[in-house]
Amino acid sequence: MFSSGQYIELPKETPPQLIVVVDTEEGFDWCKPFDSNNTNINAIENIGRSQSICDEYAIPPCYVIDYPMATNQIAVNILKPILDSNRCELGSHLHPWVNPPLTEQVNVKNSFPGNLDFYLEQEKLKILTEEIEKNYGFRPTTYKAGRYGFGSNTLKILQNLGYKTDLSFCPTLNFKEEGGPDYQEFNCNPSWLDEGKQILEVPVSGAFVGKIKHNSHDIYHLADKFKALKVPSILAKTGLLDRLILSPEGFNHKEHIKLTKYLYKHGHRTFTWSFHSPSLKPGFTPYVQNKQQLTKFLDSFRYYFDFFLNEFGGVASTPAKLHDHFRSLH
Repeated sequence: MFSSGQYIELPKETPPQLIVVVDTEEGFDWCKPFDSNNTNINAIENIGRSQSICDEYAIPPCYVIDYPMATNQIAVNILKPILDSNRCELGSHLHPWVNPPLTEQVNVKNSFPGNLDFYLEQEKLKILTEEIEKNYGFRPTTYKAGRYGFGSNTLKILQNLGYKTDLSFCPTLNFKEEGGPDYQEFNCNPSWLDEGKQILEVPVSGAFVGKIKHNSHDIYHLADKFKALKVPSILAKTGLLDRLILSPEGFNHKEHIKLTKYLYKHGHRTFTWSFHSPSLKPGFTPYVQNKQQLTKFLDSFRYYFDFFLNEFGGVASTPAKLHDHFRSLH
């Protein structure tokens, strides 16, 4: 997709920059087949649970919203006042199976928007972009592909539609067996996706951490095939190899700090805290199934924000601010 020469190397004295990205989407059963009729947006009524914490720490989250969230008036009534009070940014999030035109076969491969043909992927994102602009009074310039599905045509489409920042890459994740992208060999430094340095990539923060330094993604992929025997867990507990992502979904506070310190030591200065909005209501995602898990989930926000902004000396940012800052450096 791009060469490593386009990674942005920031001065080591640069304060760590934190952005919060919320995949703001309909609720559906992640274990069942994709269904164009699954457009339940009830979980958005709980967005205040995380927004209030972000407000405490003066962190404006970026809500990347998909078609149901862009077009349902309930969602608009909840999110637009937050946007209008400058307490968040909005971006777009393309879930092809619920985003018109619905002309493709709904299946796993086509759930990655980058697998669609150029014109269909572009038309879907064009419609989504225009719906956000119509209903929220704001034209998004930040994009995150549903299921991290950035494809061979996506950059050109983003250029055509006036986007400036992409958040789709997720280092350590590999979707090849489902027909999707493989990000295992990418790191989470920001980068320019185009030669003109107009479109910025800000990946999800993730890394393979441990004593195993070489071929870590291949070793982890092999270990993952023996998940039933708890091989990945054994590797993590022995400190040999752990796959970590900076998210409250499936990762705890100690792992968040471990990953952050590891990335910082290796020169990274931008960090992305990300999660899915349906996790704010018990029963909508595998990560939050009851009130106890919800409490633990929300507590992890405060633990991490306290660590990052105070102990770690970091500062809050947004995708748009990062883009403008990096553009000013050249």
